Amino acid sequence: MLLGCIGDDFTGSSDLANTLAKAGMAVVQYSGVPSTPAPSSVDAGVVALKSRSIPAAEAIKQSINALKWLQDQGCRQFFFKYCSTFDSTDEGNIGPVAEALAAALSADRVIVCPAFPGTGRAVFQGHLFVNDQLLSDSPMKDHPLTPMRDADLRRVLARQSRGAVGHVPMKVVTAGRDAICEALAAEAQQNRKLIVVDAIHDDDLLAIGAAARDLVLVTGGSGVAMGLPANFAKAGLISVANTNWQGQAGRCAVLSGSCSEATRNQLAVHAETGAQFEIDVASVMRDKVTLNTLVSWLLAQHGVPVLYSSASPKTVQAVQAEFGVAAVAERLDCLFGELAKALVAAGVERLIVAGGETSGAVVEALGLAALSIGPEIDPGVPAMRAGTNLTIALKSGNFGADDFFLKAAAVLAGDIG
Repeated sequence: MLLGCIGDDFTGSSDLANTLAKAGMAVVQYSGVPSTPAPSSVDAGVVALKSRSIPAAEAIKQSINALKWLQDQGCRQFFFKYCSTFDSTDEGNIGPVAEALAAALSADRVIVCPAFPGTGRAVFQGHLFVNDQLLSDSPMKDHPLTPMRDADLRRVLARQSRGAVGHVPMKVVTAGRDAICEALAAEAQQNRKLIVVDAIHDDDLLAIGAAARDLVLVTGGSGVAMGLPANFAKAGLISVANTNWQGQAGRCAVLSGSCSEATRNQLAVHAETGAQFEIDVASVMRDKVTLNTLVSWLLAQHGVPVLYSSASPKTVQAVQAEFGVAAVAERLDCLFGELAKALVAAGVERLIVAGGETSGAVVEALGLAALSIGPEIDPGVPAMRAGTNLTIALKSGNFGADDFFLKAAAVLAGDIG
């Protein structure tokens, strides 16, 4: 294994795996830290954790365990993947985990770059933009678990970290690989290990990737990983991977726990032609919603039926105020996990999941140890094979076109892609 990756949620990990596979690496995504060695044919291993919203100390512990396994596989470089909207709080977990990994690897300079132009994420003058809005003005300001109300990544990271935070501005990035390397070295000399790097175009990310050739640790969204496979290819360590993909015909279901604006738009578009059932979260918390009722409804539908708990920020905040943020999140994770198990047991062979926390709950409930990467459905979202009779798509809440659900169903079936 050449590149060892640690993702802080399951959708972000599949996003990263998709990026690396498109660039020619043989990639396997693992659900949690594996207990056995990886096959020798794997170029890049992505260990998907569910560590984005847990206490920082536990996130560090899990991440270090993943790092140790990846080191045992002989990895030459390591990548810490987090969301392109930098989902975190002042307590962590991006800064604490990045610093812990850097310490374990004796890294004196670590790129921090969540930019992903293909999905509208850009970093300019140290500030993160979502399309034409500062992060703090985007719908992420109302995220139910990690509301992002400061777009200056230097400030956000400084509040999370013990050390000083550096910055490589856009004018340096556009000057290319050598200029970026010099700027990273200058920041390291000032003992600024975590270094925010600007990027607004894919070409910027490729230049940053080239500059990261000799770095032991890189962090960011999947975008900054675009340039890493080329370093291994130039060294003659990889060739274009075999990406044969076989879809899975059979029943399809969508489970959506994301409350993002993008997902709610996708639900609205899908409602024009597809069957949907809204899971009322307050009723779930009062034990008025049964698993059998939801499963029976979905199995009685045709096409691409959706079970969703997605709601407006105002509705989410009201439920959280009544029952508690942690209690609501835990209950919904449990429900979606049980739904996934029941649906697969009943013969569903294509499963589409929206939301990072929801995806993690589903993958863990189904016990999916390893996922092979198939074609891209939309930027950042690959089709994946989860078993002999199951294909799956794990969608970050903010990702995907408005017609994502129907498109994903077709790609999972092998009809397109």
